Amino acid sequence: MKKKISEQIEIPAGISCEAKAKFLNCRKDSAELSKAFDAPSINVRVAEGKIVFECEAGNKSKYKIIKSYIAHVKNIFHGLEKEYVYSLESCNVHFPMTLKVEGDKLTINNFLGEKTPRFAKILPGVKVEIKGSKITISGRNKEAAGQTSANFERATKIRNRDRRVFQDGIFITERPGGAR
Repeated sequence: MKKKISEQIEIPAGISCEAKAKFLNCRKDSAELSKAFDAPSINVRVAEGKIVFECEAGNKSKYKIIKSYIAHVKNIFHGLEKEYVYSLESCNVHFPMTLKVEGDKLTINNFLGEKTPRFAKILPGVKVEIKGSKITISGRNKEAAGQTSANFERATKIRNRDRRVFQDGIFITERPGGAR
């Protein structure tokens, strides 16, 4: 049964939000995050210190989408307050791999003794620090920081070898919301 669905979330003090078309821009001091909400029948607007998501003829799937959007907005608010930090560790058994940040990518040399380097993409707005075997990824956008850490882990994925023997790679050791 189709019915009108309306959900809202309170905007915290110190954060200003603006909704244009299907984009929501949130700002606190110098930090700014934006998110595109592109579900065709769901409208986003800012009214009286609240962000309102509305759907004129909604069902339970539209309701789930709206609740997901609210979770994304909460992540944006948290990211404006403080950065999301992911901790990774590079492990090698025999061949010492070298990691180097070059612009918007991580270069992994000598992984399992391979002559060709492997690369992992660093998304915009994400900072990467490498100290020995410890890697710290931080950023205000949870999706970008999480995707960057996943890119690092995926770049050292081992195929066609026994994982019990070949245990080299880059692994996520700590992430926001709990360890892995």
